[in-house]
Amino acid sequence: MKIIPLGTSSGKPTLRRNVSALAVVGEGEWWLFDCGEGTQMQIARAGLSPQKLVGIFISHLHGDHFNGLPGLLSSMALDNREKELTLACPTGVGEYLNLTAKLKICFVNFPLKLIEFNEKSFADKAEKLVYESPRFTVVTRPLDHRIFALGFRLEEKIKPGRFNVEHARELGIPAGPLFAQLQSGKSVTLSDGRVIDPSEVLGEPRPGKVVSYCLDTRPCANATKLSANADWIIHEATYTDDHIEEAHHFGHSTAIQAAEIAAEAKAKQLLLTHFSSRYTDVRQLVDEARAIFPDTYAADDLSEYEV
Repeated sequence: MKIIPLGTSSGKPTLRRNVSALAVVGEGEWWLFDCGEGTQMQIARAGLSPQKLVGIFISHLHGDHFNGLPGLLSSMALDNREKELTLACPTGVGEYLNLTAKLKICFVNFPLKLIEFNEKSFADKAEKLVYESPRFTVVTRPLDHRIFALGFRLEEKIKPGRFNVEHARELGIPAGPLFAQLQSGKSVTLSDGRVIDPSEVLGEPRPGKVVSYCLDTRPCANATKLSANADWIIHEATYTDDHIEEAHHFGHSTAIQAAEIAAEAKAKQLLLTHFSSRYTDVRQLVDEARAIFPDTYAADDLSEYEV
């Protein structure tokens, strides 16, 4: 898995940073978090195939986080996409897409699984599942912004233990399809009638990778819960600490506050993003965060970060 920021500026693009969008890439599928204006061009620059995109997750309805959606969806339609696409977002995106369709701005001719949320959606359950495949899940919780906003957690399901090839050979298991069956958790029967259980050749199950995405938000408990034990927490850092009152007023976080969330969540690494355009050099934000959480990095457009 890898993370590719496609836009790391807040509010408006700069010459170095596009507005909010971020890709997480797995094997054969990838997920897009937010879709600011120009995102489809960043997708092309990153070398990502829109045909392999399986889910788009919009944090909130400020234009720098979803203005690129009609263009991206229309381009996929022009490319004759047939596979279903999940779109999880705050309530209002469906109405927006319907309006842009009436205005001949947006064109979608493939299955679109639209999942919308508002404040009342979480009255019965604090966390909602919005995407699931054989290997991955994505869940969402509300965050604390000026308007209703969502954070997300992408989690790889528990993986089988490592396959002990040497012990498998000692048991007389021929290499090939039987190895694959055991690795997938299925028992096999050998030519001499012996039944080999996967536990005989597999180590302890391994936890999957976790990436959390928390934009835009003040520090809040749900950001910590979404990021619990994450390999990477992607968190906004719109301001340095000397603008903490401004950050709170506008529903954002400072770099130090992002670091405090990462530390409280016991995350492994923190990727700061959503930088105010006032910062042409973001090293001060990184330095402030590292004083709290040393494994902190600043996201740069089109860079790649291994998970």
